[in-house]
Amino acid sequence: MEGVPGEAALEALRLGVQLNDGPTRPARASLIAPPPGLWEREPPVRVRQSIPTAWIELGIREGRNRQVRRMTAAVGFPTLRLIRAAVGAYTLEGLAPGSYQESNWELITSEERTDQRQPTPPCDQGDSSTTR
Repeated sequence: MEGVPGEAALEALRLGVQLNDGPTRPARASLIAPPPGLWEREPPVRVRQSIPTAWIELGIREGRNRQVRRMTAAVGFPTLRLIRAAVGAYTLEGLAPGSYQESNWELITSEERTDQRQPTPPCDQGDSSTTR
């Protein structure tokens, strides 16, 4: 993300922010080191020598249009690069850039489907999206 967010910005993300289409649900938000093994982006992300950048991990429990980008902009730190690291139990671990793994959606139990519609869990659980 553009700039380095302080604790106040991260706490705002954790509590939920007001967007044009209503408030977001609380999210997990924390500063992280740049992800290891990060692939180059084409075209490259804009670089400003005078503005530092940072990486955050943002775990959300809803999926509105461009939600992560709008949330980080709402707290004053625009997203420069977005990597969806996980959707539910499915993660990028073990996958090389450009590769994929097919999933059998029938293996997802009705209990797991129900869990996705329950109220937001404590901030240490949920889906993860990593942004810069």
